[in-house]
Amino acid sequence: MIVIGGGLAGLAAGVALAEAGLRVRLFEKRPFLGGRATSYVLPDGEHVDNCQHVTLGCCTNLEDFYRRAGSADKIKFFDRLVFVDAHGRPGVMHSSWFCPAPFHLSPSFAFFPLLTLRDKLAIARALLAISLGRGHTPDLDEPGGISMLEWLHRHRQTPGAIARFWRVVLVSALDEELERTDARYGVQVFWKAFLANRTGYRMGVPAVPLAELYAGCKAAMERKGGEVLLRAPVRGLRFANGRIAGVQLDDGRVETADAYVLAVPHAALPELLPADLLRSDPALAHIGQLTDAPITGVHFWFDRAVMSEPFLSVLDCTTQWIFNKSALYGADGNANGGQYLQLVISASYDLLPRSRQEIIDLCLAEVRQILPAARDAVLRKATVIKETAATFSPAPGCDRWRPQQQTATPGLFLAGDWTATGWPATMEGAVRSGYLAAEAVLLSAGSPQSFLQPDRPDGGLFKLWKSTASRSRVKWPLRGRT
Repeated sequence: MIVIGGGLAGLAAGVALAEAGLRVRLFEKRPFLGGRATSYVLPDGEHVDNCQHVTLGCCTNLEDFYRRAGSADKIKFFDRLVFVDAHGRPGVMHSSWFCPAPFHLSPSFAFFPLLTLRDKLAIARALLAISLGRGHTPDLDEPGGISMLEWLHRHRQTPGAIARFWRVVLVSALDEELERTDARYGVQVFWKAFLANRTGYRMGVPAVPLAELYAGCKAAMERKGGEVLLRAPVRGLRFANGRIAGVQLDDGRVETADAYVLAVPHAALPELLPADLLRSDPALAHIGQLTDAPITGVHFWFDRAVMSEPFLSVLDCTTQWIFNKSALYGADGNANGGQYLQLVISASYDLLPRSRQEIIDLCLAEVRQILPAARDAVLRKATVIKETAATFSPAPGCDRWRPQQQTATPGLFLAGDWTATGWPATMEGAVRSGYLAAEAVLLSAGSPQSFLQPDRPDGGLFKLWKSTASRSRVKWPLRGRT
């Protein structure tokens, strides 16, 4: 069994197949695992993540993957979400023990100071529509899909609600602007994370550099006689008699296996697959319709502590999130009393043409406006990491271009968050794709096995309504799509 690509999708497929008893050889072109969700060491010895990645309580497959990798204890979960505006004024959302889902966040939402009463009433109306449809509204069924911004306009959202609530959550979650996002994904985020149960919104942040999360994956494959080969780029795939016959490595070697999982970004497929195969396979013929979205990470090292919260979600600024890496890593600061912060800007199209120094100056000015303690602090060091193709863009109607994990070519399987997973471009989606690819491999070999984890069950009033509907045998209107 050969897996090409050591990102989350390839690692999830490799670990699952190894646990099923297959000998897996995984080839990764970089010197580290994790793909776009990894970390590396700067020349001065500092560990930096290429971008801060987080999980939510609704990400059941990512949770399962961390368990299989032996890194579940390296994720810190938080029940309290802190927001600040451009002037540093805070607002907090958290679950209330006395309110069942979908109203568990309602008390903190009602007193949230960064939204007007008119904004809150509009938001409540839209959230009610999502709840009544259990994650689905009729306008999501339009051919070709509609954008999230169009959906918000149809549901009479105020400009303040769009800018200070919907955009704050969704651009970070989906790495795309609202006008470029399929409304299905936006509605899905709010249903699964904030409405269906009390724990879906809990935010998990790695307490170690991202690369440290994947050591257990390598060990899991090696225990079954497999290999993880780094700095091993695959230059092409060989085909014979209508099926895949091997992979050609950088040094000219050709490696063969009974099955192959291609776990690379969608843009890499034309480099690895013959053009006639891409044209002839209906599932792959339109892969070029998928586009990418960028994420920019900005790293600041100050000479003193300037922030006490583990993270902040920022309103009305270019900066969207500030993560207190010193606190998350379990230290108040470094040996000299400093503090390391990482800033994240998703869908950062406007930053791509800017120089790194321009981005540093812009973000530093915002941090000093938001955090009073940073105004007198000395910035010791800063760096910028631009991921120009961080995720695929969840554009309206893009599901029709996302292929299944099993291809029409015998022995060739696909994995990646861009494949058909039912999720947008998230770490959860990447792991789901890996598990689905592993299931497809085993099914084709006549040894079916299941790895995909179910969503968290509906809680609160949804559970009560489901139970009541079952007892009365009535088809309740709340039985919409999940």
